[in-house]
Amino acid sequence: MTERVRYEMQDARVAILTLARPDKRNAIDPAMLAELSVAIDRAEADPAVRVILLRADGKDFCAGMDIGHLETTLAYSYDELLDDARQFGDLLARMRRCARPIVAAVHGNALAGGAGLATACDIVLATEDAHFGYPEVHLGFVPAIVTNLLVRAVGEKQAFELVARGDRIDAEEAHRLGLVNRLFSRHTFEDDALAYCVELAGRPPVSVTLSKRILYEVGQLPFDEGIARAAEVNARARQDDAFRQGVRAFLDRKKS
Repeated sequence: MTERVRYEMQDARVAILTLARPDKRNAIDPAMLAELSVAIDRAEADPAVRVILLRADGKDFCAGMDIGHLETTLAYSYDELLDDARQFGDLLARMRRCARPIVAAVHGNALAGGAGLATACDIVLATEDAHFGYPEVHLGFVPAIVTNLLVRAVGEKQAFELVARGDRIDAEEAHRLGLVNRLFSRHTFEDDALAYCVELAGRPPVSVTLSKRILYEVGQLPFDEGIARAAEVNARARQDDAFRQGVRAFLDRKKS
């Protein structure tokens, strides 16, 4: 079986995970899900890694679930289908729990589960000519797992229109809706995406990790509990050496 995900380091602090099924438009199958999970575990376990960059070989970022695999599941029982669906859901949840920020670099098409894979990342960069979409409705299907992320990114009404109509949208529209953080030229995209990640890796790692954690936690908590949890994170951040050094450096600049 060929390698679905390539792991490499081009900067000492940025782990690069590359979807490596260009002949299948990087379609997702169980093997790819397993390899992505292992790669994220590897990056998170490396103390030198501060940012994870997820990108793809070939003309598309990811065309969604592998139709060949979906065909094999047509004879599955409900319990077998549930186990199969949970594998994808478990990966998206793992990405959300990862202590390192994960940055998607999207070119070409990011469709269905491929759009969900990008949305599960903390930051999405895209080429100006990229396209996103949730076309499952045209197959009589529902992007149920992906909607858990989509509604958080764009809100209920925008999310419903995207999944109910199943239209592709261009990168500019995805940026307007909040699915994409930054747009870059396709001609310089690989370098621009890596440079973005290198710059992000230069931020104090504890601050970035705690920011990711509290950002996703408070949205699920009642307001008072969110404030209480935020106070705990505030206190934890102020114990970090980076904060103490930053305060002292700021005061030294004011004195000079």
